[in-house]
Amino acid sequence: MIITGGCDVGSLTSKGVLIRDNRVIGSEIIKSKVKPQNSADAVMSAVLEKCGLGRDDVHYWIGTGYGRDKIDFVGETLSEIACHGKGAKWLMPKARTVIDIGGQDAKTFKIDENGKVERFITNDKCASGTGRFLEVMARVLGLEMEEMGRLSAQAEFPITFAASCTVWAQADAIKYLNSGYNIEDIAAGINNAMANRVAVLVSTIKAEKEICMTGGVAKNAGVVNALEKLIGQKIRRIRRQDPQLAGAIGAALYAGEKLKQEKPI
Repeated sequence: MIITGGCDVGSLTSKGVLIRDNRVIGSEIIKSKVKPQNSADAVMSAVLEKCGLGRDDVHYWIGTGYGRDKIDFVGETLSEIACHGKGAKWLMPKARTVIDIGGQDAKTFKIDENGKVERFITNDKCASGTGRFLEVMARVLGLEMEEMGRLSAQAEFPITFAASCTVWAQADAIKYLNSGYNIEDIAAGINNAMANRVAVLVSTIKAEKEICMTGGVAKNAGVVNALEKLIGQKIRRIRRQDPQLAGAIGAALYAGEKLKQEKPI
């Protein structure tokens, strides 16, 4: 049986996936370490151990993510946009538009029936539209990012964050906390601020149905719900696997295609 692997080294988290017969047989998500190679080695070892496999049992690895060029055990590397497109198509076959918010950037792209990216737009100029923004703000509130999503649903008077800069928004959040504002209203304001920035990308690319969202921020219901209202379209929730694994899944799928091209299986 052919086993292929995908390793997605991001700035916040690193993901590893193993696929056999078009089925995910193992996956792992860890917090990224300072050095991308250490992150890759750690997540690879974790997913292999979970599956009871050794490195030699995997026929081919493909790397992706911002740290992909530092991974020494992969056969090749591909962009995270290409891998998220392929992974999103596998996770949600009807998907035609993908929204991905990573630690360093936010991306929206259209894919064809095979998961190939046809057009994309990205914002990587400022942390305020990325997962890093939510991570910083969640830390200020003493919450996990997913908790901010649940709290948003309980907000009565969401705060409006005027500052577009993460540093100033962080200062505003601290000010609101110290002034006694409800944490639910602050959390909702943070999620709305993120959704507003991403909605600009979605409208620019003229998103087509079906729309899905990959990456860790997809697990923050507050951002997803706010984004749906802003773009006026339903965002389909990925249930098949953790949406944060989309890039690694896409990489592993591309690895399988690579082997079939070189030697029919």
